Amino acid sequence: MAASASSSLLSSRSPIKLTSLSSLTWRLPVSVSLPRHQRRRASPVFVVLSMDAKPTVLVAEKLGEAGLDLLKEFANVDCSYNLSPEELCTKISLCDALIVRSGTKVSREVFESSGGRLKVVGRAGVGIDNVDLGAATEHGCLVVNAPTANTVAAAEHGIALLTAMARNVAQADASIKAGKWQRNKYVGVSLVGKTLAVMGFGKVGTEVARRAKGLGMHVIAHDPYAPADRAHAIGVDLVSFDEAISTADFLSLHMPLTPATSKILNDENFAKMKKGVRIVNVARGGVIDEDALVRALDAGIVAQAALDVFTVEPPPKDSKLIQHENVTVTPHLGASTMEAQEGVAIEIAEAVVGALRGELAATAVNAPMVPAEVLTELKPYVTLAEKLGRLAVQLVAGGSGVKSVKVTYASARGPDDLDTRLLRAMVTKGLIEPISSVFVNLVNADFTAKQRGVRITEQRVLLDGSPESPLEFIQVQIANVESRFASAMSESGEVTVEGKVKDGVAHLTKVGGFEVDVSLEGNIILCRQVDQPGMIGTVGSILGEENVNVSFMSVGRTAPRKQAIMAIGVDEQPSKAALKRIGEIPAIEEFVFLDL
Repeated sequence: MAASASSSLLSSRSPIKLTSLSSLTWRLPVSVSLPRHQRRRASPVFVVLSMDAKPTVLVAEKLGEAGLDLLKEFANVDCSYNLSPEELCTKISLCDALIVRSGTKVSREVFESSGGRLKVVGRAGVGIDNVDLGAATEHGCLVVNAPTANTVAAAEHGIALLTAMARNVAQADASIKAGKWQRNKYVGVSLVGKTLAVMGFGKVGTEVARRAKGLGMHVIAHDPYAPADRAHAIGVDLVSFDEAISTADFLSLHMPLTPATSKILNDENFAKMKKGVRIVNVARGGVIDEDALVRALDAGIVAQAALDVFTVEPPPKDSKLIQHENVTVTPHLGASTMEAQEGVAIEIAEAVVGALRGELAATAVNAPMVPAEVLTELKPYVTLAEKLGRLAVQLVAGGSGVKSVKVTYASARGPDDLDTRLLRAMVTKGLIEPISSVFVNLVNADFTAKQRGVRITEQRVLLDGSPESPLEFIQVQIANVESRFASAMSESGEVTVEGKVKDGVAHLTKVGGFEVDVSLEGNIILCRQVDQPGMIGTVGSILGEENVNVSFMSVGRTAPRKQAIMAIGVDEQPSKAALKRIGEIPAIEEFVFLDL
């Protein structure tokens, strides 16, 4: 067999186009009246209009003039604000693109009402919770957002809250306006020489760190996947989560809201902090357990908090957190500067115009249409690729930083018969989405990886035999990292996972140098143990007592009575107590829980 390698960042193939548009004509669907039950299956009927016909862009919420000017150069622009859901559904059949902010819900009914004409939805901002991505993809509509224009504004607001909190600006202002003069009550604290922990070292976190350094603060950061060289370049040390929260005088939160970060600041972690710590949050409200924060404020563990975001927005008027005298609050103003609003308008306008021209937008958040026959054949391998990426990144120890990833495909098919771009995109999705708020797909996978300093290379292993099946196995390796599970390291020193499709289902078949066989459904517990009788029963009993259902269990070993790896598929996440009991079994040398 032979192997060949290529870089995902230097693909030699032609770029994929969403549609092919003539320079002389614009193809628009004619509205056809059909019974409601037939509309979803109906294909749009196209006619060719003159070169003077322009696409129509509906702007449903206020957009900066610079963005509107860009749109008007290319399209007819209809600015109709405060539309009811019914009015939006009525108007959308006459539009090729729709631009919204967070106040307009783009539901399945909107896509169905478009009759196939709507080609792109632009979200002027980052979050796309108000857009039904599944319905958009089903109807062949691209969804794009504007993720970068708000960076500086959010960072500046974080610094504004930091300084206002330290000097009691909001409280002193309210006091004077109430006719009081309380200089002694509002003595603040100095920032110079204090330690600021930036929790999440992405774009905004990096900009906050730069500005805090200028204020004379000592800055540390925690981000398991941030490149250490980028941090060191601006004089920031990357540290563990526990070190960050236990040594900081100030915490500034810039992490995405994911299952791993939801309520990450809770009673347990507040108890680890310095007494008198001060907290700023301009990221996502859900990363803080708000009830726990009130308890920490009342106990004096947290001296002050400055919050721009909340679990529920707007928060209840009688919220104990909002009303707390040591809390400074603003109504989600992180992106609310004139410059940021104009930047967002330009960014989203450029993305929408590019999509209407048939170009692929780097800020796309859903996948373009893939030929049905290709998708049908690759569907189980797409699932396998994403799961392997998700497993591999969870096996990396925090602080290592993922920079170099190699994906190996073993197949009897030649390079021209197997386009791996979709598979590579799904590996990238699995690697990045668990630790980021970015949505990764075929459109933006390579861009997203490159933006984060992750180089993904591909290698093909050509097998002898029938090419009926597209792939024999996929292997994902992450180099130059430490692992949470030492047995996942291959002999050459990479975190290594390998899998294949069996009867249409993705299976994990190799971890490090150990052979296993477990279905990639639900979640997985990996245990390295001394190979001895009764281990399967012992672990199974603990899980059974916790009412955790075991779907698969597989053991791979080096030799009888030597070392073995047990891979256990579970439908539910075991409690911390159950996992602790498993870890305390004498024969188990290490274990890890992996969320799929």
